[in-house]
Amino acid sequence: MAEIDRMLEANKAWAAQFPGSKPVRPARKVAVVACMDSRIPLFGVLGLEIGDAHVIRNAGGVITEDTIRSLTLSQHALGTREIVLVHHTECGLQTTDDVSFADKVEAATGRRPPWAARTFTDVDDDVRESIRLIKESPYLLSHEVRGTVYDVDTGLLREITDRGPAA
Repeated sequence: MAEIDRMLEANKAWAAQFPGSKPVRPARKVAVVACMDSRIPLFGVLGLEIGDAHVIRNAGGVITEDTIRSLTLSQHALGTREIVLVHHTECGLQTTDDVSFADKVEAATGRRPPWAARTFTDVDDDVRESIRLIKESPYLLSHEVRGTVYDVDTGLLREITDRGPAA
């Protein structure tokens, strides 16, 4: 059985207990930007329920033009006012660099990506860079942002300030 078939079967069981639709505006007025890593169960980690928050995930949880687009829509159209970043230990973006990754894609496909992978070596510094990009965005109504690093071994979040780890 293909994985997608297994997922569709699991959905039938889940839908049987589905609590029903929620309002389109997130109840807790928060947007989460997180890495797409499958080891981060965001709803449990952050104590969220369906309808509580917007969740934007990408490789590394980095702030890209599309992330800013989503956050701008989230704030202007749907009322969110806080942003939480969830990066994590042992991130796949720490295993390569932008040039090597682009070389690999080009070797495999014959095409060089027009975008940078946004690799990094220090996850704390990458969280600080994400905080900076959000605070500098001219499109957001609120620049209220907090950054965290999720430890994939312990399940704990560690807050990062734009000056260093939170005390």
